[in-house]
Amino acid sequence: MPLMKLRLSFQTMFTLLAIGVAVAAAPEPWTGEWADKHFQNGQAVFQLSLEQNGNSVSVIFSAVHNDGQGAAPEADGKGKLTKAGVEFTWSDSFNNSGTGTIRRAGSDVIVSLKPTHVADSRCLPFYGQNIRLKPAGSGKK
Repeated sequence: MPLMKLRLSFQTMFTLLAIGVAVAAAPEPWTGEWADKHFQNGQAVFQLSLEQNGNSVSVIFSAVHNDGQGAAPEADGKGKLTKAGVEFTWSDSFNNSGTGTIRRAGSDVIVSLKPTHVADSRCLPFYGQNIRLKPAGSGKK
C-alpha cells in the first residue's frame, strides 16, 4: 500500500506540473495599452486600449496632432480573436467607421485600420496600415 501512495503522489505531482507548464505557455491575453507618442514623424500621438473577455476584444483608440490642430478622433469597436490576432469593426467620434486588424510583434502590436465609411476626411491621416505601437509607458520610439 505505501508504494501505491507514493506512485499516486508522483502521478499527482506530475499532473500538476504539466498543468502549470500548459498555463505558462498559454498565449498572452490581449488586455493592455499601447501607444506611438512619436506618430507621423513626431507630429502626433496614437493610443490603443484593448480589453479581452474570452474570444471577444473591446477596442478603443484615439489620435491627436501635437499642436492640437485638425481632427482628434476617438474610436471604439468590438472584435474577436483569430489565428492572426484580432479582427474588429470600429466607429469614431466624427462618424467615420471601418474595419481593423491587430497582430503581435513581440511586446508591440501592429494595427491596420481601413475606413469603410468616411464622414469627415480630416481623420484619414490617422487611419492606415501597419501602425506599430509600443506598450504604453515604455517611452520607446
